[in-house]
Amino acid sequence: MNFNLAVVAGDGIGPEVMEQNINVLNAIGKKFGHTFNYEYVLGGGCAIDKYGEPLPQHTIDVCKASDSVLLGAVGGWQWDTLPGDKRPERALLGLRGALGLYANLRPATLHDALKDACPLKPELVKDGVDVMGYTSWGCIDLVSASTADMGEAAYDVEQYSVKEVERIARTAFEIAMKRDKHVTNVDKQNVLESSRLWRSVVLEVAKDYPEVTLDHLY
Repeated sequence: MNFNLAVVAGDGIGPEVMEQNINVLNAIGKKFGHTFNYEYVLGGGCAIDKYGEPLPQHTIDVCKASDSVLLGAVGGWQWDTLPGDKRPERALLGLRGALGLYANLRPATLHDALKDACPLKPELVKDGVDVMGYTSWGCIDLVSASTADMGEAAYDVEQYSVKEVERIARTAFEIAMKRDKHVTNVDKQNVLESSRLWRSVVLEVAKDYPEVTLDHLY
């Protein structure tokens, strides 16, 4: 099979890590008869240096036209003085929005050789670790600054809608059905109104998956 991949190598260690990722993909292609076609585009600090913005439209267009996107780390000290809406990290937020992404899946396993380096108690990892973590990219990103009685102030707004929470919850339950049928929801519903909505929606979605055990943690 042929795959067209957009490569956003990023900044700092990003290009170095990306080079090894591509070496792995090429080895996979050679073994299983796949062809990977790479188109390199800029995003992050390197895009700011060349184009004056963290996420050029050309990068978005190439990513949307590709079968998949390989994304490296972005950012670095040399761009730390830029305003928030001009920083390299805006490339990540922009790509997520442009590609309609909402589920951030983070699998974690533990190799025997690394058990001694694990911060968890030995009795908890004696049988290894096999966890699929998930977070949502559905949060509306609003940042603002204002002047308060005690001087300049800033705030960030977290907002979730029912449909946003529902789609990430269903993703979690569908993955759990293929694994150990256990979902742990982590929120701050004791403090945040957005988390209270989040938990109520998760509980509703759970009704469609009676085989899955659901518990909650703060």
